[in-house]
Amino acid sequence: MLTIVYLVAIAAEAMAGALAAGRRSMDFFGVTVIAFVTALGGGTLRDVILGHFPVGWTQHPAHVYLVISAGLLTTLVARYLHHLKRIFLVLDAMGLVAFSLIGSDVALQMSYAPPVVIMAGMITGIFGGVLRDVLCNQVPVVFRQELYAVVSLAVCLLFLLLREYGVADDLNTAISFSAGLTLRLCAVWRGWRLPTFSYRQRWD
Repeated sequence: MLTIVYLVAIAAEAMAGALAAGRRSMDFFGVTVIAFVTALGGGTLRDVILGHFPVGWTQHPAHVYLVISAGLLTTLVARYLHHLKRIFLVLDAMGLVAFSLIGSDVALQMSYAPPVVIMAGMITGIFGGVLRDVLCNQVPVVFRQELYAVVSLAVCLLFLLLREYGVADDLNTAISFSAGLTLRLCAVWRGWRLPTFSYRQRWD
């Protein structure tokens, strides 16, 4: 199930990246790059940091074709996508949770300590969006109040906790995925946000 969710998620993230590129009036090459970075950037960064080689997408060329196709398709249907906003929110939430679980699992298979497992999951979950926003010259969404990175953190912690208590991997994945998806969707629809820190005092 997680594999199917992953494929749907990278396609959705590629489309979100393409839309961000369109809002910056980028050419088709720019659209393709932003779509690729958004969908696969988090996993790539995770693999490089952990020394997990070869990098995941290099072993699955079909994923690259899927991401590029989704990004370019977005340029043709962008005017209609505002009608699918709620579906995109659900797909994005599914992607966040699935990426977080996949990243955690990769680190666990490499026998890393729990703090590294959590960071690996969070990097996989959120850094595609961070890289997208940085390349599009805007403050990353995950740093602007939304419960996004917090959801990734919660999913990784729950996944490790259930594993520590001996819950079977498949059941653990199902519970962690369901809990993370519920938390993210509730945060979106109820407007749950983190407090902000604002500091404007001059030093002179």
